[in-house]
Amino acid sequence: MTDVTMASAGAGASAEQTQEILDWFARYDALVQAGDLEGMADLASFPLNEVTDDAAGHGLAAPCDRERYLAQMQEVVGGSGDLEMTSTRHPIFLSPALCFVVTDAVFVSEGIETQMRYGDLLMRTADGWKFQTMVAGGWHEQM
Repeated sequence: MTDVTMASAGAGASAEQTQEILDWFARYDALVQAGDLEGMADLASFPLNEVTDDAAGHGLAAPCDRERYLAQMQEVVGGSGDLEMTSTRHPIFLSPALCFVVTDAVFVSEGIETQMRYGDLLMRTADGWKFQTMVAGGWHEQM
């Protein structure tokens, strides 16, 4: 089960805009929980931008196509039916069509708890919100 709470919505965000983002993440988290990698990818705007850091403390950025995303998510999410997630979202609207969301999350899988903070840039498209950029420290080996 995913527990999502909103910590802040950023200046000028309406309750409706904020709820759209929280609903989007509830849908995405349900897909993660179900291991529905294709459904997760359907919520992206490819090519994605991936941003992380390396072991030497330098930032890295790379494009990611659907095939690569699916392979990465198979490694991270695939087969994790016992995954429990608790997330606190911090949506920051840059404009009505752009929202950067910082997430503080706790993942528990096979009794192992992992805490992390990551960010996603979502953009409103004609088909609804899509994530376009993923930012998280320590993922250089997956890139």
